[in-house]
Amino acid sequence: MIEVPHRSAARAATRLLLPLVVALVTTLLGTGTASADPAPRTWAKLRMCESSDRYFLDTGNGYYGAYQFDLPTWRSVGGQGKPNLADRQEQDFRALYLYQMRGWQPWECAGMLGLRDDADARSKRIPVAPSPVAPTPPVTAPPPWPGVVYAYGDCAPALRTFQLRMNAFGYGFDGTGCYYDKTRQAVLDLQRANGINDSGRLGPKTWHAAWEGTAPR
Repeated sequence: MIEVPHRSAARAATRLLLPLVVALVTTLLGTGTASADPAPRTWAKLRMCESSDRYFLDTGNGYYGAYQFDLPTWRSVGGQGKPNLADRQEQDFRALYLYQMRGWQPWECAGMLGLRDDADARSKRIPVAPSPVAPTPPVTAPPPWPGVVYAYGDCAPALRTFQLRMNAFGYGFDGTGCYYDKTRQAVLDLQRANGINDSGRLGPKTWHAAWEGTAPR
């Protein structure tokens, strides 16, 4: 009758060893699930610090968009053109790509915010690219006035819409969405061509003139 204790001991040992074996196999083979990316709220904090969450931002300092990429860094993660001209989904994807190559290191704001690398950082795992966004159809009617009078130094998506419209008159805007000298000149030209008080401020009359008024020049 000495076999029973041995069998009981063997069963007890098996119960103890089984979780260890499972953990070891999981470690060696992987679970097939990627480690978690930084949370959306973490990215939102970073964007707010870097650019006040303005995806279209170009202040002329060599850094662009919501994540303030410089052009060499943007291109190192497969970006094309200027970052601030890419849509939100593309900028978010390139930021994640950079994070998985280099962690938080490229962003000064990450240090200021106390962000810490997680398991995805520097993993060199290329994230899955987002599905292409269908192109926006050309504007055939004037978009509604955004309800804000814009002046020198302002930045807004509506200003980008205005700038791209003015390209129809040969202005050659990049569509930064920021009101500086070139935008002011376009506003003044449009106001003078349409008998609008040439204040240089982009209000409702000037806005509608860009689509329905007399072309400048």
